[in-house]
Amino acid sequence: MIEDLSFPDSAGVYVPERLVLRGGSWRWIRLAVRYARFRHPVAGPCLIDTGYSARVTKGPRSLPLSLYAAILRPALTESALPQASPDIRAILLTHLHADHVSALRDYPDASIYADAAGTAHVLKTGAFSRLRHGVFGELLPEDFETRLVPLSSVLTVAAPFGLGPAQDVFGDGEVLAIPLPGHMRGHTGYLFARQDPPLLYAGDADWLWTSIREARAPGPPARWILDDPSAAEQTSGRLRAFAAAGGRIVLCHDPEPA
Repeated sequence: MIEDLSFPDSAGVYVPERLVLRGGSWRWIRLAVRYARFRHPVAGPCLIDTGYSARVTKGPRSLPLSLYAAILRPALTESALPQASPDIRAILLTHLHADHVSALRDYPDASIYADAAGTAHVLKTGAFSRLRHGVFGELLPEDFETRLVPLSSVLTVAAPFGLGPAQDVFGDGEVLAIPLPGHMRGHTGYLFARQDPPLLYAGDADWLWTSIREARAPGPPARWILDDPSAAEQTSGRLRAFAAAGGRIVLCHDPEPA
């Protein structure tokens, strides 16, 4: 049974609401930058993503990463990793954007689970494309590929509430990896299937739950970073159906408390 499930907020980033919500106002809102933390009965202490860390905001960095931090200006919280959770055995990745992997190098002994095809595609794209999408190789461990456990290598099962095929991460039905395409190639959510109700950490399927609930996905420039806008709309439809069936959804960036 999963224990100690929580969704700490590693940092805050301020943006105009209109940037992340079609028809929103020009008022500035604080977007959270969450990760998930839980204890699995066999795998031990685990994370989903790592949020922002000091590896993005200070210290030796490449010029592109320094400019990235200067533009977004993430303000770290006391829940930023690795200090908030030093002992981690497994890290499940939704995708490779900097705000999801920046503490990955701080856990050299943790297994890393991700969509292998999606990560390989992203890492093989050109430097400009990676930069445009906020992917920085310097944040990834040098042994990333050898430590990666492909989600395709674990058992495929049917997820509840119409979410479709899923990968049973630890083989016991507790945590299911759910493909949520659109935001980035290989973008994956993680369903805690035996929670009551089932709880889906949907990562960056959208920035705000209001955007999904009311079908108000933002236009440019936020839309420009999407890997597949059409797939993102289909993913939003699946999430609305999941919520309507009784499922609970947590997003990485929604300002509302998780």
